[in-house]
Amino acid sequence: MSARRIDHHALLSSQKVTVHSRQIQLTLSPSAILMHTGGIEFRSAMAFPSWTEMTMVMESVHGRGRLNCNGVVISCTGNKHAGYHVSMVFTSLSRGAQDFFRTALASGN
Repeated sequence: MSARRIDHHALLSSQKVTVHSRQIQLTLSPSAILMHTGGIEFRSAMAFPSWTEMTMVMESVHGRGRLNCNGVVISCTGNKHAGYHVSMVFTSLSRGAQDFFRTALASGN
């Protein structure tokens, strides 16, 4: 998969994006994340340790389904006053998730 960035406007068909680990769950708007074909970046008020396993769930506005992606945190920089910038790389993608990212990447060009 390429490392090119996907335009977040391709995600606007999603109502919300939920990112969670065992201890923490965040609900983000699609415009609050920066999506790449291999992972995501987002801001958080809470720090995530590197190598934390996480799941990202995107739900359709029209109730047509969900997209689940597993990954690990590879970077979390910042502080409790300014917030944290979290980078998560996907560890495995289903065929449906791969198709979604290919379509979003093609529509972003």
